[in-house]
Amino acid sequence: MQRILLLVTFLLLTNGSAGELPDGIRTRTVLNYPDCLELFNDTTSVTLGHHVGGRVLSFQLNGKEALYLDPAESDWKTAKRKLVTAGRFDIGPEYKIPKRDALWIRPWKAKPIGPRAVRMNSAFEPVTGVRLIREFRLSAKGTHLSCRQIIRNESKTTRHWCHWSRTFAKHGGIGIVPVGQLSKFPNNYVMYEGRGLINARPKDNNIQLVDNYLLVKDVPKFPKLGFDSMVGWFAYQMKHDLLFVKKYDTFPNRPYNEVAGLTISIWYPPSEKIDAVELEPIGPMNNIPSGGQAEFTEHWYLLERDYPKTVDKAYLKTIEKRIHQLHD
Repeated sequence: MQRILLLVTFLLLTNGSAGELPDGIRTRTVLNYPDCLELFNDTTSVTLGHHVGGRVLSFQLNGKEALYLDPAESDWKTAKRKLVTAGRFDIGPEYKIPKRDALWIRPWKAKPIGPRAVRMNSAFEPVTGVRLIREFRLSAKGTHLSCRQIIRNESKTTRHWCHWSRTFAKHGGIGIVPVGQLSKFPNNYVMYEGRGLINARPKDNNIQLVDNYLLVKDVPKFPKLGFDSMVGWFAYQMKHDLLFVKKYDTFPNRPYNEVAGLTISIWYPPSEKIDAVELEPIGPMNNIPSGGQAEFTEHWYLLERDYPKTVDKAYLKTIEKRIHQLHD
């Protein structure tokens, strides 16, 4: 008994109180997900879930939520089909990667690695040959959330997976995609029309080119849209006066192995199907040797911006200037 007391005293002296977390991290329950790790500063909170995949369950600025988390997930323990919504990440390419439950719906492990920083690890997925590691870091001030995904090849053969982000944001906003360089697509985007058909010359009144930006203003005829912008950011203006920005590196000299060579996809379904819009940066193809790894980092930001009555050239230039001021 005395030896146990001495050990407890030693741990308290060296590590602080039992179970103490680093600065800017606390635990909370979201729906019925217990012991979620929340990163926070004065204005921003990020809640991470490890129970069904490793993902971001909540991303808030001053109490305003950016992500869509389906309330039906509260039944996650007993539901036969596990729902995965909110801040999802994945690997692709979409049309070639096999089913990967260990990465997508099974439990992950989550561990604090510093102030406002958490590392999450999947189990090894034999069918893909990889394990995924995700590191999330919230800045001490502001809304900058660094989301780093590592694809670690633990198989005996080279693998060629790419990063694929699949974030569900709140429905009803405006997607803003800078066109930048000359697109290979005649109308600067493609539309997936089901049964493997991709329309390379789509026309849709809810998708407009204004100055050098494509705007996805409402539900298109078919929900899945693809872009090949190399500018390295896109944004989503939400109706409750939040602008969700994603920044990331692009690689013009590397192949992108999505079937249409996409760098971005936006999935904008009718709200009665799901009350979310999917925001998807896509990374280039990686040639990952046995024992090697590849990584891709997204930088997320929330900006307080009034929902505009009209998205014109002046509004877009203001947005672009503000985004260029953001530091990763």
